[in-house]
Amino acid sequence: MGRPADSGIAVTGLRDSLEAGLTLPASWYSEPAVLELERERIFARTWQYVGHAGQVAEPGSFAASSCAHVPVVLVRDQDDSLRGFVNVCRHRGHVVAEGCGRRETLQCPYHAWTYGLDGTLRRAPRSEREPGFDPGAYSLLPVAVDTWGPLVFCNPDPDAAPLADTLGELPDLVRTSGLDFGSLRFHGRREWELEANWKIAVENYLECYHCPVAHPSFSRLIDVDPDSYVLEARGLALCQFGPVRESALTGNGAPYPLDGTSRQGQYHYLWPNFAINVYPGTRGFSVDLWRPDGPARTVGWADYFFGDDVAEETIGEVIAFSAQVGGEDTALVESVHRGLASGQVPSGRLLLSSEHLIQEFQRLVLDALAG
Repeated sequence: MGRPADSGIAVTGLRDSLEAGLTLPASWYSEPAVLELERERIFARTWQYVGHAGQVAEPGSFAASSCAHVPVVLVRDQDDSLRGFVNVCRHRGHVVAEGCGRRETLQCPYHAWTYGLDGTLRRAPRSEREPGFDPGAYSLLPVAVDTWGPLVFCNPDPDAAPLADTLGELPDLVRTSGLDFGSLRFHGRREWELEANWKIAVENYLECYHCPVAHPSFSRLIDVDPDSYVLEARGLALCQFGPVRESALTGNGAPYPLDGTSRQGQYHYLWPNFAINVYPGTRGFSVDLWRPDGPARTVGWADYFFGDDVAEETIGEVIAFSAQVGGEDTALVESVHRGLASGQVPSGRLLLSSEHLIQEFQRLVLDALAG
């Protein structure tokens, strides 16, 4: 079998299988070797959402986050430049910064190695006793940083192509909803965890074939009929568009008050582990992040953004609705993980008229792991 160099992961024949509608091998959702390759070839090389701009709005502010397994820290230096670094001390590997706040320097709590907000090593206690010790050789390692509206992204590869190359058409698609990013503010975060592989969680997001059965409240708001609900692959963005049901517009089945804004829900996944959900009928959106925490566990969060004119009661109802749908999905993906981990079904069979975005996602995974 053909394998990526030194990976032990067989790929020969998989592309033909995917084209025929079969899924990736079930073992790819539980084998530690697959996750190690994903860390190297996906998460160490791609743009990932790490937080919102409000966390680092003022000079001297910082915010710790991560790109999957790579700890990162965002800083706004005294020149008002947004920077990002691998959040790992160059001395012995301790994580340097925790949480968020404002500081003039970043200091490792292990041995007090101290870094400027430009990443340079300012002080290493007792280093003056070491002949030839060069502080300039031990700056924090940089990562690429860029923004899309209030959203901040990092790429562990400091020489990565611009974020715009990954976003592609996505900003224009979101603009068609009438959403004005500049007028929306961060409201809050809901953290969650799943006992399931990260790819299962993403694949669940990429289809609404399950919605009539698993999400009755969502299906009362959005018309999920296959003739109405549109799925499109736009480069690295895999997009879903669903019209609001007429019954919801008259107040029957709407989980929150619908105003005169968009009559269409937009649900966009962006490679590899990000999604943006544009809520119809209110000036708000949320973003989702999936982060692998082992082959059988995924952690992440949903960040919520709303216009200043959206009532707190409505915001609470939108977030409750989002959490309800998320809880329904948790049960689904954890059950799928248990089924795949049994080893009894070597692969699944997609229905490509309803699940072709999953096929496209699995192509991206295969392309990345096959190099």
